[in-house]
Amino acid sequence: MADPKGFLTTPREEWPRRPVAERVRDWDEVYVPGALLPIIGAQADRCMDCGIPFCHDACPLGNLIPEWNDLVSRDDWRTASDRLHATNNFPEFTGRLCPAPCEAGCVLAINQPAVTIKNVEVAIADRAWEDGFAPPRPPDRLSGRTVAVIGSGPAGLAAAQQLTRAGHTVAVYERADRIGGLLRYGIPAFKMEKRHLDRRLDQMRAEGTKFRTSVSVGRDLDAAELRARYDAVVLALGATAWRDLPVPGRELAGIHQAMEYLPLADRVCEGDLEVSPLSAAGKHVVIVGGGDTGADCLGTAVREGAASVTQLDIYAQPGAARDEDVEPWPTYPKIYRLSAAHEEARDLETSPAADADARLFAASTLRFTGDADGHVRALHLVEVDEQRRPVPGSERALPVDLVLLALGFTGPDPHDGLIDQLGLALGPRGTITRDADFATNVPGVYVAGDAARGQSLIVWAIAEGRAVAAAVDRRLTGHSRLPQPIGPYDRPLTA
Repeated sequence: MADPKGFLTTPREEWPRRPVAERVRDWDEVYVPGALLPIIGAQADRCMDCGIPFCHDACPLGNLIPEWNDLVSRDDWRTASDRLHATNNFPEFTGRLCPAPCEAGCVLAINQPAVTIKNVEVAIADRAWEDGFAPPRPPDRLSGRTVAVIGSGPAGLAAAQQLTRAGHTVAVYERADRIGGLLRYGIPAFKMEKRHLDRRLDQMRAEGTKFRTSVSVGRDLDAAELRARYDAVVLALGATAWRDLPVPGRELAGIHQAMEYLPLADRVCEGDLEVSPLSAAGKHVVIVGGGDTGADCLGTAVREGAASVTQLDIYAQPGAARDEDVEPWPTYPKIYRLSAAHEEARDLETSPAADADARLFAASTLRFTGDADGHVRALHLVEVDEQRRPVPGSERALPVDLVLLALGFTGPDPHDGLIDQLGLALGPRGTITRDADFATNVPGVYVAGDAARGQSLIVWAIAEGRAVAAAVDRRLTGHSRLPQPIGPYDRPLTA
């Protein structure tokens, strides 16, 4: 604890964002380049080095937060990088994309603004790359065992890197034309530029991990045959079965799933397309769903030049502060947050009213209506109470040319040939069942991430990828030098 009074004398200061009018003209990250490092030492000083650091328990990765906060405050970036990478393979991803449940669990957050844990994390990660503290770590010797990882999202990449470093020969199979899963096609570049992903993939290749793109296991390649070729198979398929909205008019043209829309924008940024076929340019856009995916659609539509953007959230607008009776510290509270995308929509007056939030809270979709050509032109909604019951007399219609459904995901695609070819057992929620060692009902086949948990956070995906790697390594060699699962993994993880 470099400054015992830091939390008393230093106010919370976050990584500043670029001006809205500037950042909506490009796809670069929203933050001011170079503005984080000058402030982060003092912010790390706010950490109280608590006797019981609840931030540890709030973080699925078990990040050693007080340790690397102290190291950053002392300007020891190399050791801070070592402590950060000891629990997290990809801190440059989580430092940009994680909603930071650790900050909700910060002891300081009981009655003050929490330590900027997420900002300290990303500062360490970026400094590690700049100063050469994250070199490839190939194994000293090979085990002679082979592992196939199916899926290259954060869970699959974490599992692959851990298993490669343990000495196994690992091949990652990805159905898309590029590696990264949702990190590549789904997360907008303004939240995380793809150079961070490419840099980490280069490190993994140098360590020995092999990547196979444009291979859909279960379609292009028989899953049972693949299983026979490897000593173990890790499934990191993600949760790709999206929730739909079965209301009248759903069949109209112009209504699309968020994950049909977002990847096309990413492909424009990759240079594959000049313009997205679903571009929001000049259109009135309504996003159904109040979560992060909806916010990603919002920021993307603004950058594409939408005429207006409205986001519908079925829940009532939350308060500005934690409700201690419902969500006491250190739980992650549902409070009113203004993301970068919401800030952009408000400031550019694309919201329903000038200077208002682009979100309509406590709003439920009733139906869609269209024109003579069968294209959607109006979304009819109604206000709902806390029990989601319609409020009489509150029905109204919004003009719309493009509707984006961002209602979340349930589990892996049930029609994926892989599931049938391997004979995998599914739970009642459609996720793949597993035991406490991440093993499925098929010998030698393991599952981690959203395919088993259901839709979750990037930190859970990486944590599960690391944990399944330890389980597979132990099964293949009889022991494991990889970090062993702790905390939530002490109990069975069934669907």
